[in-house]
Amino acid sequence: MSPVSPATTRVAITGGTGFVGGHLATRLSRQGHDVVLVARGMDQRPWAQQVLRQPRVSLARVGIGDLEGLARAFAGCQAVAHCAGINRQLGAQTYRAVHVQGTANVVRAAEHAGVRRLALLSFLRARPGCGVAYHESKWAAEELVRASRLAWTVLKPGVIFGRGDHLLDHLSHALHTFPVFVGVGPLRVRPLAVGDVVDVLGAALLEGRLACRTVALTGPTELGFDQAVRLVADVAGRHRRMVRLPIGFHYALAWLAERLMTVPLVSTAQVRILVEEVVEPTLAPDSLPADLVPRTPFDTPSIRAGLPDPGPFGLADLRWRRRPHHGVR
Repeated sequence: MSPVSPATTRVAITGGTGFVGGHLATRLSRQGHDVVLVARGMDQRPWAQQVLRQPRVSLARVGIGDLEGLARAFAGCQAVAHCAGINRQLGAQTYRAVHVQGTANVVRAAEHAGVRRLALLSFLRARPGCGVAYHESKWAAEELVRASRLAWTVLKPGVIFGRGDHLLDHLSHALHTFPVFVGVGPLRVRPLAVGDVVDVLGAALLEGRLACRTVALTGPTELGFDQAVRLVADVAGRHRRMVRLPIGFHYALAWLAERLMTVPLVSTAQVRILVEEVVEPTLAPDSLPADLVPRTPFDTPSIRAGLPDPGPFGLADLRWRRRPHHGVR
């Protein structure tokens, strides 16, 4: 397919008020593109409101379960970034409903609306038959996208960090809340800067690069997760004693956090992700062009740029004290 002129590109983003989707929307807006954020309702979180205030950004109030509504939202768009996803199941928001059925709806709606390009944000370790619902549902979404008639791109990122993320945000608040941090030992990660993810999404959506490719994205810095915590603590100026407990403790903590917190300190899916380590991809056969390989290190400047305002967790972070936000991330 021939490239679409960047000056005329209209892009729809599912999960556009979430972390990656919000950074993508902001970048596209600042480059002069029209952006349609797809969400079930008006999100009141500060990050979402900041994204919605960007010029050339509009909101389509439709969930990814609404096939006809999605087709209307995608009308006139040359590209769709499917960034909506969840890391815990809550009520009707199951992995199957969001990752599988939601992706099926996005693909069908994009085809019906005449969209040319679709980029899916999956996960580094997504694969079939592994016994983990999160990983398997992400893989099922990949397969739906690869079977589409669109010029598709599947991105498989690892742990992503940046302003508005879960990693730095939750680590920072935890370090301001608890006198001790419970580590996971030498399990390794390669933190990936959100700006590098947006670079790849932009190349796929605006320039038509990476069509019909499945690519992995990992950051250039490989280190133990506990070492990453110490780096964040150094930058935040919140040095804490690190103790190591069996991984069963982390699963129990995640189970409790999912039931108590609006956005859990850690989810059971995230614990499983750490147990596997977030270093090597699975089933990502295509390579990135050299100019799109992530290069942002996980170091003091990049951590400082992504840290939230300092402060502890509070009552507003508890599920029964805060109105739930709309949509999925």
